[in-house]
Amino acid sequence: MPKRIDICSVLIFVALSAPAQTNVAGVTNIPPVVSGAAPQHFESDTNSGQPIAQRAEQIRAACIEGRRSICGKILQVLPDGLVVDSGYTNLLRAPLTRSWFAPGTVSATRAVNVVEGLEPNSVCIGPVFLTNLPKSRGAKPKLYDYVMIEGYPAGQHTYTSVGSVQKTVRAFSASLDSAVNWHLKNSQNQIEPTK
Repeated sequence: MPKRIDICSVLIFVALSAPAQTNVAGVTNIPPVVSGAAPQHFESDTNSGQPIAQRAEQIRAACIEGRRSICGKILQVLPDGLVVDSGYTNLLRAPLTRSWFAPGTVSATRAVNVVEGLEPNSVCIGPVFLTNLPKSRGAKPKLYDYVMIEGYPAGQHTYTSVGSVQKTVRAFSASLDSAVNWHLKNSQNQIEPTK
């Protein structure tokens, strides 16, 4: 019987957290979240009374559920990341998928009449900000190169596009741990599957 309760609890949590928004409550003295780290006892989340490690795992699950496949053209190279016009689905082909970016000389076109799905790892459509990029050997991504990478939701990012025009777009982190840490540190923001 205890196994059934545990399984039911897990199924209820997954069912409720997938389509719903998860508010990240205020957190103090946040330690970095590291994959595979031994469980530690941290201060409790000040609003919900949950231990930080438990809250971090909930956030990690929501980030994994909200992950997107970002495949598109680099519109801006900023010090902290890239602005990418995602939706170039024909970039997801071999041999391009051996690296996370490809030169602008590659033949690629933006998909038309495509709607972004809500399932994990759906192709992201539209402009996004991508941060926490992998280290690249040799060449670095530049304007009009292409990106093919999995991204985890990390709030929103505002940047200056042309002149003084400011745009706010969805932000994604190429690192799951960085996305989890971002949500822990920015407690007023919400994790939600991207729409």
